[in-house]
Amino acid sequence: MNIFKVRINFEEQDHETVELPIAEGESVLDVCLENGIELQHNCGGVCGCSTCHIYVNRGMDNLQEISDKEEDFIDRAVNPRINSRLGCQCVVIDGDIEVTLPDQSGFMGH
Repeated sequence: MNIFKVRINFEEQDHETVELPIAEGESVLDVCLENGIELQHNCGGVCGCSTCHIYVNRGMDNLQEISDKEEDFIDRAVNPRINSRLGCQCVVIDGDIEVTLPDQSGFMGH
């Protein structure tokens, strides 16, 4: 199993950028949860909502290809961009990535 790096930036001003190991086959959502980083995932990480929406800044080619289902949910996300993905579907296949987590403070209960 190969180990790569994920650099996580935050839109929230009081969060520092972190760099963490991510294993081949592991998702960005998994790495966030394992390291105490809050990333909403109302559906439990099964590509059933858009709350784990993130932006991929670098390394899009190092992720599993986007599915039609994921594209549909990204269209429902807050402030989607051309580099939007769902954290639960951002599974690393080969190489380092860099992502930005949108501001999570707008979610109810946060």
